[in-house]
Amino acid sequence: MGGDSIAGLGNDKEFSNLTSPEVQEAAYRYQAYFRPAMDGSSQPYVGDPMPFYEDGVYYIYYLKDQGDSRNHSIYLATTTDLMNYTEYDDVVLESTPSAQDDWIGTGSVVNVGGTYYLFYTGHTDGLLEYKEKIMVAVGDSPLAFTKRADWELIPPDELGQKRDFRDPQAYYDPESGNITLTVTAAQDGVARILKFTLSADLQNAVYDGIIFTDPTGDFWNLECSDTFRIGDTWYITYSGQDDTLWFASSSTPYGPYGEAKRIDGKLFYAAKHVEDGDYAYMVGWVRRSNAMSSTVGVTDWAGNLAVQKIVRKENGDLVLAPVDAVADTFTTRRALAIEEPHVLVEGEDTYAYTDVFTCYKSFLLSGEFRYEKEGTFGLSFDFNGDSGLNKFVAVDPAENKLQLWFNEGDTLITETAVSLEPGETYSFTYVQEGSVGIFYIDGIASLTVRLYGASGKSIQLFAKNNSVLFTSLQQYTRPSA
Repeated sequence: MGGDSIAGLGNDKEFSNLTSPEVQEAAYRYQAYFRPAMDGSSQPYVGDPMPFYEDGVYYIYYLKDQGDSRNHSIYLATTTDLMNYTEYDDVVLESTPSAQDDWIGTGSVVNVGGTYYLFYTGHTDGLLEYKEKIMVAVGDSPLAFTKRADWELIPPDELGQKRDFRDPQAYYDPESGNITLTVTAAQDGVARILKFTLSADLQNAVYDGIIFTDPTGDFWNLECSDTFRIGDTWYITYSGQDDTLWFASSSTPYGPYGEAKRIDGKLFYAAKHVEDGDYAYMVGWVRRSNAMSSTVGVTDWAGNLAVQKIVRKENGDLVLAPVDAVADTFTTRRALAIEEPHVLVEGEDTYAYTDVFTCYKSFLLSGEFRYEKEGTFGLSFDFNGDSGLNKFVAVDPAENKLQLWFNEGDTLITETAVSLEPGETYSFTYVQEGSVGIFYIDGIASLTVRLYGASGKSIQLFAKNNSVLFTSLQQYTRPSA
């Protein structure tokens, strides 16, 4: 992000003839928020990423939804910078009709002395005894795998069920020669995460027990769990079924863990971590809506890929930040709709709006804010010219929440916790590409949003029952926006 000169409008996409959300979405060419290419007339989407890093390459395996994918078969995209992706057309692992893996569920890839194991979930709705088993495919590179029909892992008897047993995450320890495998499952109707120890040749598998139990009691499954270390702290992450990404921390590997806390909101889902020796990232998918003109919600499974950098706060909590390589692509400075890069927005019982930014095809906003009261404020996106349908990325100090609202604050879509104080100054960064956006209160919280139908229109700063001073406001696009 940089550059002091302000560019004109010559290289921006023209949206005057792209008026419906559906037409706009079809016109986007996603980069940072990868979306698979069209398969004929069908638009496929990314579900449940399985990231793996080796020798400068991030391998992002994912459950491909729709298109040429049969029952969530596994496909692959690679990247060296988390900004530009190479999509592989051929299926990596395909579901098998009328077999244990009639549907494929989430898994992971691990390199064990030059042999690559792709552990995955085999799910069937048929008449087989086990509805889910852990299965494996083997390869001599991370690009091609062959299913190993003679190996499987089934739920331990003490679970008392044969249905919920999935999402294997594998870790190899060269010193012990063992693979640690964590699996999400249920026992007595309560969501758990289990641990197994496997020999490197997969000939021996020992069940080590439960390492984590849902502390809320709200979820029947803790999806896509992952464990990793940052500094001297070990973390476990998971997505509560149809909820959000969570984390809990420990001073030792695999627990016991402290208080579980949410990260981001419901639209950033099924994220797992990947690290490259310098930084660690969460790789998830951004929820979408088949009914893009809907003002009710964003609820459909799968969407765009999204990667966010993991930042460890001083108290050990985790917060997400933009990927540096993505933020650094926004180098073209844009003129604001206000003469100076600051504005005071004051609203009483009704919303006060001030035009400030433009919703380009892809852009980055940055600035600072300081508020005085407990009313809401933030960014307002025009949906179809009716202010009653405005979409808000809003701070609600009274509720300690960062939220996405539709219908001018009447329909809550997603939210995350944030604790702020009046009179203090906070910086923010907002990145949007196509209909996918992520709002960051820097170092404090993030919220992933989906905003259909906003491109080519103004973005306003708003406030209600509050007085908010926005300063240091800037907008950037990419050179080829």
